[in-house]
Amino acid sequence: MLISLFELVDTILSLFVWSLLAYVIASWLIVFRIVNPNSPIVRQILQGLTAIHEPILYPIRVWQYRLIPNMGGFDLSPVVVLLGVEYIVRPLFRSVVFSLIV
Repeated sequence: MLISLFELVDTILSLFVWSLLAYVIASWLIVFRIVNPNSPIVRQILQGLTAIHEPILYPIRVWQYRLIPNMGGFDLSPVVVLLGVEYIVRPLFRSVVFSLIV
């Protein structure tokens, strides 16, 4: 039961990371005018990805703009979230689960 829960949470974290990468790539495709944001399919995909990721990215952006000088529109918040998930959240979660198993 506990291992199943661990696998479920680990899968959700993986899906979150991959969808964040898709969100970043989609925003680049729109900026470089490779994808039309007025297309209904693209708009729906972006609205879904925005609803998932903006509540997490916005506070990091506010913190970034207060501490780091203007970087010419370069947004570091996805990098901070990716590093946080991969190097803080996952290892902590794994250590807690494995300590409960053993």
